[in-house]
Amino acid sequence: MTERAYKYRFYPTPSQENLLRRTIGCVRLVYNKALATRTEAWYSKKERVGYKETSSFLTAWKKTTELDFLNEVSCVPLQQCLRHLQKAFANFWGKRAKYPRFKKKRSGGSAEFTKSAFKWKDGKLWLAKCKEPLNIVWSRYLPDGCAPSTVTVKFDPSGRWYISLLINDHTCEKLPPTEKKVGIDVGISRLISTSVGEKIANPKHFNRLYQKLKRAQKVLSRKTKNSNNRHKARLEVAKIHAQIKDARTDFLHKLTTKMVRENSLIAIEDLGIRNMVKNRKLARSISDAAWGEMFRQLEYKCEWYGRELVKIDRFYPSSKRCNHCGFVVEELPLDVRQWDCPSCGTKGIDRDINAGKNILAAGLAVSVCGADIRPDNHSVKGRLRKTRTSRRKQKPK
Repeated sequence: MTERAYKYRFYPTPSQENLLRRTIGCVRLVYNKALATRTEAWYSKKERVGYKETSSFLTAWKKTTELDFLNEVSCVPLQQCLRHLQKAFANFWGKRAKYPRFKKKRSGGSAEFTKSAFKWKDGKLWLAKCKEPLNIVWSRYLPDGCAPSTVTVKFDPSGRWYISLLINDHTCEKLPPTEKKVGIDVGISRLISTSVGEKIANPKHFNRLYQKLKRAQKVLSRKTKNSNNRHKARLEVAKIHAQIKDARTDFLHKLTTKMVRENSLIAIEDLGIRNMVKNRKLARSISDAAWGEMFRQLEYKCEWYGRELVKIDRFYPSSKRCNHCGFVVEELPLDVRQWDCPSCGTKGIDRDINAGKNILAAGLAVSVCGADIRPDNHSVKGRLRKTRTSRRKQKPK
């Protein structure tokens, strides 16, 4: 069975919204207090405070007069946020993520409920301390015989409520095998260029609504702080950001699903996107293209449907290498979109299509021969990898 999350929008009643807002606020408060306590313990005494200690702190906080309102909401989301904080610190000490940050009210929030804190019966969901089931918009139904094991309620900055149901999906089956294989090269003007010659343009969702967002942000900047008008203007800005995000996510889901269904093997580059966005001139375009999200979707969808995803090293010269003879040119500026091979005499080599073909060839070599394969006839330090590469080490704050 495969773990899958089904996300839906729901519309709470006034009493449910009041309870959920208080629950999310308490979750944010407990998370921030636990983070502050662990940070202070480390910098003052060099001690690592774990989940057990923060859980005992939560019990003590509930007994105080100032924080006795924590008893008015379900205790499960409060315990879950401490587990999430523990996982965040584990990722930090394992050099897989940055230091955990404090949660902000304007960013919305979420609350996670386990089986003991909700009731699922006849396709209806009751959360803890709620007398009525949630009014969920069932855009798609859960598979027959599947019940949620975890429920996550999310409130986004634009004022929308979402619920995510985590289930063990026994209906998820592997796709039938196909003979097609593809190498994907990503870009800014063209989102992807494949080894079969297909080019898909970048929709540039942010640029489409940039002027509208700019006007809304100008209106927001002129409002008085902590006023109702400023709150309304902030919601307008958040709604525009939500439109951009929804359009981008929808496009990427359709694109990645199409690629996974049509190809049995997909080869991509393991790009250092975090380092690439440090370029001031290209940061906004790279972020709008959302390469990282596209690669993430390809990864878990290939795992779901039995496809093979191969990542090659980011230093492999896919654009500068001729796919006919293997010759590698010394320099190839970004403004050069076509070039001629001085070795075999091939004319008009398309930079992006050539990169897609080389990525596919390297991915097939990794899939067949193994992970430790060095590309020949070039001096770039690096190797092809079949598995995910470890992220760069980051210094703790």
